Amino acid sequence: MTTTLPQITDSHCHLDFPDFDGQLDDIIARAAAAGVTRMVTICTKLKNEPSVRAIAEAHAPVFYAAGTHPMSVVEEPMATLEELITLAQHPKFVGIGETGLDYHYTADSAEVQQQSLRIHIAAARETGLPLIIHSRAADDDMARILAEEMDKGAYTCVMHCFSSSPELARAALDLGFYLSMSGIAAFPKSKDLRDIFNAAPRDRILVETDAPYLAPPPHRGKCNEPAYTALTARIGAEAFGMDYADFAAQTQANFERLFWKAAHAEAAA
Repeated sequence: MTTTLPQITDSHCHLDFPDFDGQLDDIIARAAAAGVTRMVTICTKLKNEPSVRAIAEAHAPVFYAAGTHPMSVVEEPMATLEELITLAQHPKFVGIGETGLDYHYTADSAEVQQQSLRIHIAAARETGLPLIIHSRAADDDMARILAEEMDKGAYTCVMHCFSSSPELARAALDLGFYLSMSGIAAFPKSKDLRDIFNAAPRDRILVETDAPYLAPPPHRGKCNEPAYTALTARIGAEAFGMDYADFAAQTQANFERLFWKAAHAEAAA
């Protein structure tokens, strides 16, 4: 008797990073064997967009998004609204970002980070594609800007690799946004973070790796890869008190609702 694994999506990884050079076929095959049948690879510097796009074009299960990471805004040209809208025309381009605020290492560039974030939000609003947010040590400014921008017009968003405060989680959820669970949530000492996820609506949860970073146990400290999304999802299922197959199905439905363009592309294929 054959058993079909529940299908899930790695909603955020970085397949263009050097860690994966020459290995993408194997990486994608291992993901499929673990039930991870779709992934979104994220471009963090727009100058790298052509190479990230090429990965998505070459591999059917891979979609992509692009933006300027907040830690890179000082050294990179400021993204323009027109530039992001143009990139979004590609059939496998499914999200805007990652963008956001990071005051942990780069608080000195807070003002320009905020400017960049608002441009990316405008692009998400204009295109209807979800905004992909990186937020670290910037909870108050992040909650304020997201709310201010929502007052200018609706947009959708995922708080990628969420590991911030319950207050920011609530602010994001109150705006209708999604929280994404990474390997951090699977760390043994992350009970408080799992409690934040458990308090969120089930229809607002995604799973991701942020590969090659943040591998969940038993691979912690090693190179992460999309196949390990399944390990984090199993911890997520436990946190919600759900059967793994049910949790996987819920996160799939959530992904396809938020990343509607990926779902439509697959349906048309």
